[in-house]
Amino acid sequence: MTDPILIWGAGAIGGVLGAYFARAGHAVHMVDVVPEHVQAMRTTGLRIEGPVEEFTQVLPASTPDELTGQYSRIYLAVKAHHTVPAMEMLIPHLAPGGYVVSAQNGLNELTIAEMIGADRTVGCFVNYGADWHGPGQILFGNRGGIAVGELDGRMTDRVREVHALLQLVEPDAALTDNILGYLWGKMGYGALLFATALTPLSMSDAMERPQARASYIALGHEVMRLAKAMGARPVSIYGFDPEAFLALDQAGMQASLERMIANNRKTAKTHSGIWRDLAVRKRKTEVDAQIGVMVAMGAKAGVPMPVVTKLVELIHDIEDGRRAQADDLADTLVA
Repeated sequence: MTDPILIWGAGAIGGVLGAYFARAGHAVHMVDVVPEHVQAMRTTGLRIEGPVEEFTQVLPASTPDELTGQYSRIYLAVKAHHTVPAMEMLIPHLAPGGYVVSAQNGLNELTIAEMIGADRTVGCFVNYGADWHGPGQILFGNRGGIAVGELDGRMTDRVREVHALLQLVEPDAALTDNILGYLWGKMGYGALLFATALTPLSMSDAMERPQARASYIALGHEVMRLAKAMGARPVSIYGFDPEAFLALDQAGMQASLERMIANNRKTAKTHSGIWRDLAVRKRKTEVDAQIGVMVAMGAKAGVPMPVVTKLVELIHDIEDGRRAQADDLADTLVA
């Protein structure tokens, strides 16, 4: 294909992807809703800051209203709750026979497939640590797993092409026939990260609190019960052990939490993106689109989700100013 790769959403995830693709010589066009960020990318460049690597890449960029033309390969990298409006804007720019790669957190592939068809949707798991720090400035805090696959598990030419591109960012990126397993593994791990955002503590310090262990265990178990009901085969992510949490294996879960704590102590990204939305950017989080969707899924599958429901309520309380983040707030997810 000769048309540029379109990166829709040039924040933490999309910005890193676009900068690495362009540095390797691939034609890339960035789209973002922040005019100052767009201006910086196409003039002084997008600065990728360490500790993983540091470089600056000038990138063609537009706001959505400036964009023209159609593209065969679109990487969607917006927050989960912006998926539908972003898709509505990008669909006119999706070329016939083109596809969308969901480089996001959550199960957004299911939403995208509803809008354009599963045959035009490529599943992607991204778990490196990055934060948008301002116009033209992204912290690449730590390397992490990347995986890509067709939703039906087939090995196609297009998914091999996507895999080759993602290896520019993470050489160990996986090409998998179980991309939904990766996504469900991250749903379990991600639910625990949402719980750490209830506190002002780092991810590791929040998980290490003995008083909160029961909450993290109940949360992980609940998500894995839902994953099983949905027929998924969750993959271990960043130390999160799906089998231990599903079986309520106490020793296995404690060991899993210790691995997650140790892994998060190695990264310059000490707090989650959810925490940053609440504490720094003072804006709505992805909680409904990323975690809250499991409440409705559980209701349909006959799997009660009381701990996830409580987590969503507490995040909303912080968003709306009814509560403040507190060291012990995560402890209250279970009695």
